[in-house]
Amino acid sequence: MSAILIDGKAVAAAVLDDVRAQVAERTAQGRSQPRLAAVLVGNDPASEYYVRAKRRDAEEVGIAASDHRLPVTATTEEVLALINGLNQDASVSGILVQLPMPPQIDEARVIAQIDPARDADGIHPLSQGNLLLGWPGVVPCTPAGVIELLDRSQIPVAGANVVVVGRSNIVGKPTAILLTARHATVTICHSRTRDLAAFCRAADILVVAIGKAGFITADMVKPGSAVIDVGINRVDGKLVGDVDPEVAEVAGWLTPVPGGVGPMTRAMLVRNTLLVERARNG
Repeated sequence: MSAILIDGKAVAAAVLDDVRAQVAERTAQGRSQPRLAAVLVGNDPASEYYVRAKRRDAEEVGIAASDHRLPVTATTEEVLALINGLNQDASVSGILVQLPMPPQIDEARVIAQIDPARDADGIHPLSQGNLLLGWPGVVPCTPAGVIELLDRSQIPVAGANVVVVGRSNIVGKPTAILLTARHATVTICHSRTRDLAAFCRAADILVVAIGKAGFITADMVKPGSAVIDVGINRVDGKLVGDVDPEVAEVAGWLTPVPGGVGPMTRAMLVRNTLLVERARNG
């Protein structure tokens, strides 16, 4: 029996429809239109693609979007100055800093420069702290998308044994925190985990975000489990995930790549933009 493929495109479309209705109601009442400002340094093709896609999603639901670009030679100070200008712009609801940046840029300083009230991506230290403490605030987009996929697929989380492979600040750690808040028992695995396969085979829900194409194979997966593949890798011109396609013959649920978590990340960014605008301007 093959796994049920979790259609991230369909779930993302439902999220965007909900945001579209809320934005339309907001503007009909004469309230401010949300606006997303994206900061992009350099001309990395993948980053270019993501920024275009995020802008398209925003505009489709009635959220204004603008791109703010700097050359690949930009300094940290130049990026900080750009973000400070956006922080001072009353028309900007949310700020997205597209990562990764060129190696000469101090990403930690750049992230810290974002006005927490405009942190649409949920990556500012204050946003991360609120998440850890369970306080209200913006949730990082990809982890929020993972939770949305599990919820809409009616996959039980409370009491589940969950393994998150990957400990990044953007995906792995916040995903683990969100799942812990949902009463799952969560283990974070990484490059130094001993006998990773054994941990994975014990997981009712397996979330993989390591950036290694096809790394998780069928023999590493518990039969009937839910496998959430966050990885996006380009192999021979095609996008593939961190999970080998043969896992579909073992798992109960599986997110495809492309068409799984990716669309959800963009949809949650759009929803976050509306949320931060509401928090600031009612």
